[in-house]
Amino acid sequence: MDPLAFGVFDGFAPDELGDGMTANVYDAHIADAKRAEQLGYSYYFFIEHQNAAMACIASPNVYLAALARETTTLRFGPMVYQLPMHHPLLLAQDAAMVDQLSHGRLEFSIGYGTQAIEFDRMGIPYGERREMGLEAMEIILKSWTLDRITHDGNYWSLHDAIAKPRPYQLPHPPIWIGAHSPTSFDYAAENNFHVAQNLDVENLIGEKFAYFRDRWRSHGHMGPMPHQLLVRHVHVAETDQLAREEAERYMNEGLGGQRAYERAHNLRPEERDPAMLEIAKNYIESHDNYDYWIRQGLGLIGSAQTVARRVREQHELCGFDIFCTQHQIGSMPKAMARRSLDLFGTEVIPALHATL
Repeated sequence: MDPLAFGVFDGFAPDELGDGMTANVYDAHIADAKRAEQLGYSYYFFIEHQNAAMACIASPNVYLAALARETTTLRFGPMVYQLPMHHPLLLAQDAAMVDQLSHGRLEFSIGYGTQAIEFDRMGIPYGERREMGLEAMEIILKSWTLDRITHDGNYWSLHDAIAKPRPYQLPHPPIWIGAHSPTSFDYAAENNFHVAQNLDVENLIGEKFAYFRDRWRSHGHMGPMPHQLLVRHVHVAETDQLAREEAERYMNEGLGGQRAYERAHNLRPEERDPAMLEIAKNYIESHDNYDYWIRQGLGLIGSAQTVARRVREQHELCGFDIFCTQHQIGSMPKAMARRSLDLFGTEVIPALHATL
């Protein structure tokens, strides 16, 4: 297996972007990213949502432009850009500018969105999100590689358009897809894109990553296999007992918190595809059920030695080559999450580098 690299998946506590000083919140998250860089993490990701009640980043490229000037080696990006929510030419230009400002550290991750209400509020047809995403990606790739872009599609039309600047990374930044369904893994395999996963149980992730690797080989691509990234909630403390005592009450809020738990019980008909139903099951089962988190590998909780062992076990089962830690678990106090980030960086990463 490839050497394992590490990243942070930055989460927000439910009420972080409330009525207070939002600027201070952003400053604190950027400080956490800088700390992660110092500790030896190589990647930094976060989630984009639009029109969402949860705390999130709704303007990814603005945030990344600030992050680019505060870090030097960290590779970063949203996981994912919700493509139907953006004009593809403007997104291509903004992402290319972030890539220039960071001297080639942007990771460009794509998805289509999973929550119909976010689309309703913008007047975007939820049922057409994949078709919109595919067309958007076609335009984005043209914008990064062609001097002039002409495109006459179902959703966007361009006539001799000029996209500036070009990305720093040539021909373009690495492209990722947040993949859950076989269709998404097929698309990633055909186009030689990297893949990321965060919400399935560990056995299912092992099956999906194995499927992706098989499909990728079937296309006869030249060069190394794309990255496979896994995100897991992680809490590290000095002992297993203390880690559980600290984390359990916040894990019992559920994998996505109270709102995700309630929403999983009330999926709209158009949201009830097999992949979403599997994710909804985890939102429901992880609510007030610490043992489900642990048994299904959704949470890695314990001392540095225990967490390192569990990462090794998941690495062997799933075959990922990038492991991202999400230390913010629900409404956990920030100081507690930062302590876990530090312990993973100072004790777990060196232990895994020595054995993997």
